[in-house]
Amino acid sequence: MAAAAGAAGQEKQLAPTLLSFFIYNPKLGPKEGEEEKKILFYHPNEVEKNEKIRNVGLCEAIVQFTRTFSPTKPAKSLHTQKNRQFFHEPEENFWMVMVVRNPIIEKHKDGKPVYEYQEEELLDKVYSSVLQQCYSMYKLFNGTFLKAMEDGGVKVLKERLEKFFHRYLQTLHLQSCDLLDVFCGISFFPLDKMTYLKIQSFINRMEESLNIVKYTAFLYNDQLIWSGLEQDDMRILYKYLTTSLFPRHMEPELAGRDSPIRAEMPGNLQHYGRFLTGPLNLNDPETKCRFPKIFVNTDDTYEELHLIVYKAMSAAVCFMIDASIPPTLEFCRKLDSIVGPQLTVLASDICEQYNINKRISGAEKEPQFKFIYFNHMNLAEKSTIHMRKTPSVSLASVHPDLMKILSDINSDFSRVDEDEEIIVKAMSDYWVVGKKSDQRELYVILNQKNVNLIEVNEEVKKLCATQFNNIFFLD
Repeated sequence: MAAAAGAAGQEKQLAPTLLSFFIYNPKLGPKEGEEEKKILFYHPNEVEKNEKIRNVGLCEAIVQFTRTFSPTKPAKSLHTQKNRQFFHEPEENFWMVMVVRNPIIEKHKDGKPVYEYQEEELLDKVYSSVLQQCYSMYKLFNGTFLKAMEDGGVKVLKERLEKFFHRYLQTLHLQSCDLLDVFCGISFFPLDKMTYLKIQSFINRMEESLNIVKYTAFLYNDQLIWSGLEQDDMRILYKYLTTSLFPRHMEPELAGRDSPIRAEMPGNLQHYGRFLTGPLNLNDPETKCRFPKIFVNTDDTYEELHLIVYKAMSAAVCFMIDASIPPTLEFCRKLDSIVGPQLTVLASDICEQYNINKRISGAEKEPQFKFIYFNHMNLAEKSTIHMRKTPSVSLASVHPDLMKILSDINSDFSRVDEDEEIIVKAMSDYWVVGKKSDQRELYVILNQKNVNLIEVNEEVKKLCATQFNNIFFLD
């Protein structure tokens, strides 16, 4: 045993990494010798021109070849020993390809490193979802590929792709992608009716005072409470806010209450409101009121909006206004003076109410199960497996093998329309249960010694009764 452990000590696991990512359109360079024109974006850029052309040509060939077998469903992925390629056609003739190197186990044999590629470790559904989100995130900030072509042809599209993906690809943490990337859900903040009505009336008042506001979204503690956007737009905006914008502004929230963040307001009321997007200093007449643009409802009406994100303590509100109206410094000051004080009070109310509710429900001891819940109808997601606080580290608190089983069960669920339940006996003391009921999915990991199937079932029923008492799960 000691010898085996010694040998294992020499092993090193290398996580999956992004080898290349490119976007091409086969219609742009149809003739021989013009192949380079098809390539709209290629990462890493240092790759030699002929290799780029060869790789794009290979993908084109694979897509065409698989089309002969399945004309309506083109290829999604290609498995090879060293890597896996994922294909996505978000708009007609525009192809996105992501090549991920398989995880490697590095061993030493006679003092030399030997690499073993783990060919079955990467889950197609997880990484295909990551690729689709690359497009959704691009589209949120730039609109469709076709729009760029209309705005200024291939040149403009290339510039936009370069500018966006150069930064975005650095945020892909492929080693920590899992089932949550498939759902790309929204975590909702639990609220009592009274506080919810307060928020509702706050939003109505703000939309009335700031009459150019088209849509509003309200978040607390990185969880969503209210949104006026379409679901698909909100889901990708939510991902941007929680994994990119908010973590960048994580300075100590109320650094010493004695030092007012700004001059006293009338009535001796301080407020802690500030812009997360937009002007940094409202007192400087030279300050620029620039807000990021986002594109929503791109399938039909194609709305271009300015995104104003304003935060006080743990509450953040997003105001979206028509992009044809440039926000002035005067408007920003008005927004600050109206929204700041009210949002500060509201944030304290929510915090108080939340703490009361927490006390009533009692401090629960560490349960013997962890779960992920997802509802396809409203995109609600709840996970006790992830303590994901930063975009770069997904702190899933269970073994990667168990996460893999969850994704496998999810793939089984997506093949059938009926409700079903799957129970798996995993590593020594672990059981994994997947339940699919109506549009909802629940995955539970139990860690209990010497239990049988009937007892596992009872435990899951108990969990459903305590955590999901208002949700009907078919037995």
